[in-house]
Amino acid sequence: MSKSFNKVVLAYSGGLDTSAIVPWLKENYNCEVVAFVADVGQGEEELAGVEEKAIASGASSCYVVDLKEQFVKDVIFPTLKTGAIYEGQYLLGTAVARPIIAAAQVEVARKVGADALCHGCTGKGNDQVRFESAFAALAPDLEVIAPWREWDMRSRPDLLNYLEERNIPCSASVTKIYSRDANLWHISTEGGELEDPWNAPTEQVWTWTKEPEQAPDTPVYLTLSFDKGEWVGLNGDAIEPVSAIDALNKLAGEHAVGRLDMVENRLVGMKSRGCYETPAGEVLYAALQGLESLVLDRTTQDYRIRLGNEFAQLLYDGRWFTPLRDVMLAAAEKIAEPLTGDVVVKLYKGNVTVTQKRSPNSLYSNAFATFDEDEVYNQKHAEGFIRLYSLASRIRALHAQSDEAAS
Repeated sequence: MSKSFNKVVLAYSGGLDTSAIVPWLKENYNCEVVAFVADVGQGEEELAGVEEKAIASGASSCYVVDLKEQFVKDVIFPTLKTGAIYEGQYLLGTAVARPIIAAAQVEVARKVGADALCHGCTGKGNDQVRFESAFAALAPDLEVIAPWREWDMRSRPDLLNYLEERNIPCSASVTKIYSRDANLWHISTEGGELEDPWNAPTEQVWTWTKEPEQAPDTPVYLTLSFDKGEWVGLNGDAIEPVSAIDALNKLAGEHAVGRLDMVENRLVGMKSRGCYETPAGEVLYAALQGLESLVLDRTTQDYRIRLGNEFAQLLYDGRWFTPLRDVMLAAAEKIAEPLTGDVVVKLYKGNVTVTQKRSPNSLYSNAFATFDEDEVYNQKHAEGFIRLYSLASRIRALHAQSDEAAS
């Protein structure tokens, strides 16, 4: 490698890959390595001792940045308002964290005067695109180093041997069954038996949610309050978003809510299988959709659904830092303006059911919908509406009859 850098900021997790990347960068790029750790709610266990690990691996310093509140405010809640669900199933738990992590990494790079950024994403996944697209938008002047696309190491034993040769401590072992990614919003699991779609996931796959058979036999009912599409209350009490999402994850997970076993289409072209757990997300999406059904008119609700599909694709593909993101979020904010009200959900054996909903902006009127006699709707008027609504079909059929008669 002909290039050398003065200082590189590495997105560091403390796992095997990034522990090996630190000395590899120093050896191959003759640079100082600054470790950057994003706290997006992955839990104290994952963050315990991470600074010491980074220094022991050869980093000159380690910045642990608490992004949880910003993660919720700037990414999770706005994405919720769009209704984004990738390929009709995935609540984007991994993708949703990448913009906030990439932006914070660039901030650290500016702070320490770095001339390059580095990530530990593989050359087969989506995350390399997400991170590098963000870097291109936020710091086009900084070089990007992707070791998995450069080095000769290809396996866990290769990485472990590399660290052992340099007397760098690492708690990882040769036999790692699963690859996991966790944040405040979700946890994903890949690898192991999941690499064969014919294999059902074993119980070891799931870490946040119970099996439905093991969930409580008594349902729990929750009242969620929203203000302009933003979650603001639970069971009548105001919430603090970060702790509320964490608590809802635990409660809904106890009731087996939030599991997804999915084969998805990656941006890079291949299919991959992942098991995702997003308990709080599943509850909040269901509650918001229940409120939408009460408040939004038909054409607006239809557009929100299309917006959600398009925003899911944008987020999944790593296009957060684009003008289109601003346009779509502005539309979502406008659509969400009347989404104020309360929704009661029932959690039971893996299911979320909306049982009650109310809003001061409700478009539902019993006076219009009732089968009893009313003064606001004359059923005779429907005849003219139906005749106009079906006019094109009527004209087409008349033409067909005329052609038949002529032949």
